[in-house]
Amino acid sequence: MPKGKGIPFNLPSVDELFTTQAERDDAGREKVFEIALDEIDPFPNHPYQVRLDEGMANMVESVKQYGIIVPTLARAKEDGRFELISGHRRKYAAELAGLTAMPVIVRDLNFDEAVIAMVDANLQREDVLPSEKAFSYKMKLDAMKRQVGRPRTENDSPMGNNSFGIRSSDVFAQETGESKNQIYRYIRLTELIPEILGLVDEKKIGLRPAVEISYLPKDEQAALFGAMECEVCTPSHAQAIKLRKFSEEGRLSDDVIASIMTEEKPNQKEQIKISTDKLSRFFRPGTTKEKMEERIIKGLELLERQEQNRDRER
Repeated sequence: MPKGKGIPFNLPSVDELFTTQAERDDAGREKVFEIALDEIDPFPNHPYQVRLDEGMANMVESVKQYGIIVPTLARAKEDGRFELISGHRRKYAAELAGLTAMPVIVRDLNFDEAVIAMVDANLQREDVLPSEKAFSYKMKLDAMKRQVGRPRTENDSPMGNNSFGIRSSDVFAQETGESKNQIYRYIRLTELIPEILGLVDEKKIGLRPAVEISYLPKDEQAALFGAMECEVCTPSHAQAIKLRKFSEEGRLSDDVIASIMTEEKPNQKEQIKISTDKLSRFFRPGTTKEKMEERIIKGLELLERQEQNRDRER
C-alpha cells in the first residue's frame, strides 16, 4: 500500500469506547430534577400575571392530590440558583399546596432564547390579557431582533431580517396567527400609563382607541384618565383619534379633553328595540328595516295628530 494512503476512518472517542449507545442516548436527553421552591426565581419582568382566581384554586387542589405532573422549565443562573421560564402558575400552586420542591427541566439557554421560550409557552392560553400580550410580544420581538442582528437601512420593518431576508415580525405573525399590524397594535399598549392599560384589560377601552391614546404623552394620558373618571366614560375610537390629532398639534388642553369626552357617542343614544317577529304582521315579507322604521314613524305621527284633534273637540 502506498505511503500516506489508506482507508479513511475516524478514531472513536473515549466515551464511545466505554459506553453503550443506550447510555449515550440517555445522556443526551433532558433530565427532570426535583428543585427546592426557594431556589427558583421568577423570570425578570415576567409579563404574565399569576392570579389567585378559581382556576388557581382548582390547580391547588389538583397539586395537593397529584403533585406537579408536568415539569416546569428553568435555566441555571451564575449564582447557583435557577430562573423560572415556564411554570409560574404551577410554582405558585405548589407553594399554596404546601410543597417545598417541584419537578424542573433545567435547559441551557441564553437570555434571548429564554425569553422566546417563555413567551411561546404562554401563547396558546385562552385567558391572556391585552397587557400580557403587549409586553410579551415586545419582549419576544426584541429578543428575535437581537438574535438576527440589526436591520439593514433599506428594511422598512423595525425588526431584524434573517439570512433569507425574512423579517422577525413575519415569523412571529406566522407563529401567533395574528397579523403584523395586530401585533404592533398590542405592542403600542406598552406606551400606556398603568391606569389606562388597566381599563383595556377590563374591556372598558377597545384596542383601537387604546392604540390612538398610546401616542399621547404620559402627562396628557394622566389628564385624560382624570377626565374619564370625572365623566364616568371612556373614549370611542373616533374620540381617541381626535385626542391624538389635538395632541400632535399641541392643542390638547384640559378643556379640549373635557369637550371631547362629553360628546355624545352614537352607541350612547337611548334606543328602543322591537323584535322583527312582533312587527312582521304589519309589513310585507322582505320589507327593509329602513322602510319599517319610516312607516312606524309615519304611523306614530298620524296617531299623534288624531289625539290632538280629539283634545280640541272636547
